[in-house]
Order: sequence, then C-alpha cells, then structure tokens
Amino acid sequence: MPRELQLQVSPEIAHNELLLNEHVAKLIQISSKEIQKVVVVKRSIDARQKAIKFNIKANVFLKSEKFIPQKIELPDYKNVSNKQEVIVVGAGPAGLFAALQLIELGLKPIVIERGKDVRGRRRDLKAINRDGIVNEDSNYCFGEGGAGTYSDGKLYTRSKKRGDVDRILQLLVGFGATPEILVEAHPHIGTNKLPQIIQDIREKIIECGGQVLFETRVTDFLIKSNEIQGVQLQNGDKIYSNKVILATGHSARDIFELLDRKKIFIEAKPFALGVRAEHPQQLIDKIQYSCDYRGEYLPPAPYSIVKQINGRGMYSFCMCPGGVIAPCATSPGEVVTNGWSPSKRDQVTANSGIVVELKLEDFKPFAKFGALAGMEFQKAIEQKAWQLAGSTQKVPAQRMIDFTQNKVSATIPKTSYVPGTTSVEMGQVFPGFLSQIMREGFKEFGKTMRGYLTNDAILHAPESRTSSPVRIPRDNETLEHLQIKGLYPCGEGAGYAGGIISAAIDGEKCAIKIAEVLK
Repeated sequence: MPRELQLQVSPEIAHNELLLNEHVAKLIQISSKEIQKVVVVKRSIDARQKAIKFNIKANVFLKSEKFIPQKIELPDYKNVSNKQEVIVVGAGPAGLFAALQLIELGLKPIVIERGKDVRGRRRDLKAINRDGIVNEDSNYCFGEGGAGTYSDGKLYTRSKKRGDVDRILQLLVGFGATPEILVEAHPHIGTNKLPQIIQDIREKIIECGGQVLFETRVTDFLIKSNEIQGVQLQNGDKIYSNKVILATGHSARDIFELLDRKKIFIEAKPFALGVRAEHPQQLIDKIQYSCDYRGEYLPPAPYSIVKQINGRGMYSFCMCPGGVIAPCATSPGEVVTNGWSPSKRDQVTANSGIVVELKLEDFKPFAKFGALAGMEFQKAIEQKAWQLAGSTQKVPAQRMIDFTQNKVSATIPKTSYVPGTTSVEMGQVFPGFLSQIMREGFKEFGKTMRGYLTNDAILHAPESRTSSPVRIPRDNETLEHLQIKGLYPCGEGAGYAGGIISAAIDGEKCAIKIAEVLK
C-alpha cells in the first residue's frame, strides 16, 4: 500500500518531480532511490505568510510496491439510435452532460441548440468584438458549450453537496482536458482549450446515436393536460417526446418570456449585479504574494474577497488571473461584460466581477412584469449602459478611486476590453443604492487588500449575468416542473446551478430521474 502524506513545500519543489522525490525521501527518512513514484493527489497554494508554500497531498510508492498509473477512461457508451428519445433544450454544460448521462442509461438524447457549433461561433464573436454586431443566437452566451466555452472554463465549485464533482472532472479528462484538473484546488481549463473538448463531447453523442441540432430555436412547448408532449421549432417543425430537459442558460430571456406567456409557473429570483474590475496582474501578484516578482513557479495570483456593506454582500465573482474582459451582450441595444483567461493565464491584466447581492424588493419599479421583474431590472441597466457609452459595444468605464469620489475620469487607458470604453460616471448606470454600496465596498476592499483601491484599476459596466434572474420551480424529488409533468428545468437558467461543474451535475441528475421513470 502506498504511504499517504500531507506536506508543505516551496513552489520550486512543488513543480520539480526530482526535488519533490528528494524532499519526500528526507521526510520519511529513506533514500530517494527507494522511491518509485510520488503521485500528487491534491495541490493548493498557501500565500498567508511571506514565504509562500504549496500544500500537497501525495501517495508515495516504493520500488517494492506495485504502482499502476491511473488511466481515466470514458464510460462504455452504447449505441442508442433506436432507444426512447428525450429532448434536451440547450447545449451548455447542463445539456451536454445530461445527454451523455442519457446515453449511458440507454436513452437517446435529441439536443436542440439555438446557436452554432464551436467553430461557427468564432465568426460571431469576432463580429461583436470588432464591429459591435450582436447575433442574438450566436454569441458568448449562446452556442455549443454555452457561456462557458469562450468564457474561461473554471471548474471550481463550493457546492460539493450537489453531487459527484470528481466524476465530472474525470469525464472532462476523458474528453481531453489535462489531468491536472484532478489535482489543482481551483482547476481551470482555459478558453483556448475548452472548445475542442466540447466538440469531442458532441461527436461522442452523435457517434452513439444521439442527435445534436444547431441553429435551431425552440419557440413553443407542446402541452396537453399539463403534460409535455414535445417542442415546436422556429421553422414550424415539431419534435415529440414526453420528457424534455430545459437547460437553456441564464440569458435565454425568450424562454422565460415564453413560459410566462403560457402561464407556466416561474418566479423572480434574486441575483447579483455590479461591475468588472481590471487591474494590472503584476499589482494583484504583489498584493497576494507580498513580492515585487512572483517568479516562474507561482501562477498569476487570483483573489477572492467578500464584504458586508449596508446589510448586503459585495464580493468578487468569476475572477480571471491573466485574463481579459469580453463583450457578452445577447441582443442589440445592450452591453454586458464577462471575463475569461487562456489556459496559461498569461495576459498582463487580471479582472473580476465585483457584484452586490440584490433582493426581490429592488425589483419593485418593475413589478408590472411579475415573475420577469428581475430580468427587466437587469435589462434596463444593460440598455442604459449601452446608451451612456455611445450606443455601440463600448462600455461605460471609470477609474476605481474616481468612482468612489463620484468623479468622471479625465482619461481611461486602453483595457483588455476590445470594443473599447467610454468615460462615464458609474452612478449614472446603476440605481443610487447600488452605486453607494459599491463606492463604500471598494473602500473596504482597499483596507483588506492594500493597493487594490487604485486609479490604475478600471471599472467596466455592467457585470449583470452572474446568475439567472428567474427560477423555474421543480419538485425536489422528481425534478419535474411543479405544474408541467415531463418538463425538467435544469442548470443555471432554471436557477439550480452556478458554473460549469454544478450545471453538469444538475444535467446528470435530471437524466437519471428521467431514466428512473422510463425503466
């Protein structure tokens, strides 16, 4: 049996197999020649002290012991061409992992995606970045892989109780992700590598007899006696199944409007909204690592910060070390920001959403929209930001200290946001209470992270798509919609996930529930 060790080592030792072997040998008082393999199981950074260390959990195999390298293999997916069909609306993480799970359970998924495949999306992303043209069906939010495909690929989740996180990570490795995601405390794939993985998942679904329909928008649900019968497509075609997984993501406003119009029960849900703050990565490294140069063995530093301001949480969200800010509007006449990092996280800037938790009472000015009040609140801010920045895909921007002082920035330096920025006093973008909380919050952030509050940091507005503004209620046991039998609200768009991993887990859970009913 291997010996399990918990150890703390320098960054250099953590990234050098020979040095790690020698360190372990000294620790357990044997010759390094007796060690066959040190297998790192988990790795995390401890930057609380000036001398930064890596925490490592490892299994040590001696030469006298049997060592078999771990090999990640995909499940034995059978052909389901002639099996019972289940409709999956949306090809984001929830939809794709639901489809894979259905195949594993002997059911045939029909995945319907309004956007294009990963390659087709690239032309539309280029159009929004360079020309400010928004394709409502193909953008950073819609298309194969959903919002995650071109928006980073972070795999960290605090929601261990949701399900088997390791299973999802192992599936991703099976489809081509680096095995390092099984080891790192905060795993990350990178927006440059995720598209190929997503494409390989789709090809596996098709290879096993499932269907994937791109550029196909669902415009109606076929319902009889409060039971789902199938869906109607934009071209008038109908696809029939009495089991539909609805995994359309947090930005599918047309689906929320369709449900509301058909009087299918939905409800407004609190979410968080704010700005995306960009700092020089070197500054964040200096703050987090307490050094002027982080060296070759430390990754670009992330940060995570939470404060309570006037009874509300204000916190960092989707922090992207060595990353860039992207335009994520899904309709003309609005601007939306998000962030992503390539796999090497080698850009010179760091960015993070800095958002404030909203309450249902904040949506009262939009009460006439009923369950869509939060969505309309969100939409109003995005549209106002678009107008203030010049009615293009430029975004309102302000230096951080200037914002805290209600002062329009005289100049805005070039940032990573390709469409560009317009100097605007952010108080014009947000309701007064929200601006005031953020002003006070940034001052508090500066007290905790010395150097964070600086005019070298540029705020971009808005960061508004943190989670769905709507919840589609479902039964806790069956996962079916409370009103429509056979309809399974799923993932971020329905209000049951927050990120790639939790969405994938929720997709699997819905598929399992369907299989239990059908078998």
